[in-house]
Amino acid sequence: MTRPESELAAARLPDRRELTVRIADPDDAATILALIHEAFAARPVVGPPAEALADDGALVADRLAAGTGYLAEIDGVPVGTATLTSLDGRPLLSRIGVIPAARGRGVATFLLEVIAEHRVALGDTEIVMLVRLDHPELVAGWQGVGFREEAVRDAHVLLRRPLPVVVEAPDADAMRELGRRLAHVLNPGDLIVASGELGAGKTTFTQGLGAGLNVDGPVISPTFVLSRIHRSRNGGPDLVHVDAYRLGSFAELEDLDLEASLGEAVTLVEWGSGVAEALTTDRIELDIHRGTDPDDDTRWVSVTPLGDRWDRAAVAAALKED
Repeated sequence: MTRPESELAAARLPDRRELTVRIADPDDAATILALIHEAFAARPVVGPPAEALADDGALVADRLAAGTGYLAEIDGVPVGTATLTSLDGRPLLSRIGVIPAARGRGVATFLLEVIAEHRVALGDTEIVMLVRLDHPELVAGWQGVGFREEAVRDAHVLLRRPLPVVVEAPDADAMRELGRRLAHVLNPGDLIVASGELGAGKTTFTQGLGAGLNVDGPVISPTFVLSRIHRSRNGGPDLVHVDAYRLGSFAELEDLDLEASLGEAVTLVEWGSGVAEALTTDRIELDIHRGTDPDDDTRWVSVTPLGDRWDRAAVAAALKED
């Protein structure tokens, strides 16, 4: 099947259906309007009706022309959307919604990841969004995926989220080198939540991290023991290496008693997305993507520093040092 040039990313859902995200164009205005109305009409009614419900086709088309629209589809059927315009010179995320029938399938999370990486490619370093003050549950939800409150503006909370630092790793040695470089900016108490399909290179990255921290090895995947502690050789932080592949919830992760070492060690949780974020709001999210060519070992590594602990520029400098 020929892919449209506007397609940005694709993922396979557990039921083998394909989730894709592409850039929308003005011809998609009617489709996006229907998605917005269906998604926002399903939200709990608190205070005045959602402004999105007053959108019409002409407004959506104008917004698409002035910014960038994104369309998420499952097997070609539209299920979610988002639009980026501008606020004070920064990309403003708005009208992000998923229809009720597609919720709980990771559409919004994937949509946000794709938007973030697309904006990085365009040179942006952060995105912002406005959420109504009378929807604290939505504010909390966005804070759970890395947004932080910056200010209050006209009955809205202004939230901001740093964008990932994206680095190419052409082979396993390069992946280890990225881990070694990241170790230079880590302190006791830091958490890394690592994601990526089987064989993407999460453990390889962790091997480099262990080398940079100068801990005892060998660093191998703790698949069967769930977690390993690699002691520091030089008085620095230990490395706690966790495999959450078989864990289905944060409660199961809590059974590993990571809180006992969290403040003193560097902790990396493989397969931690959706499970480990509750450990701390200050963390690094690591996502490793493979290309579509099975003969090409190149990986693309997205490193997103979240929370007040991190300076994105310092992380970028460490990862891209010569």
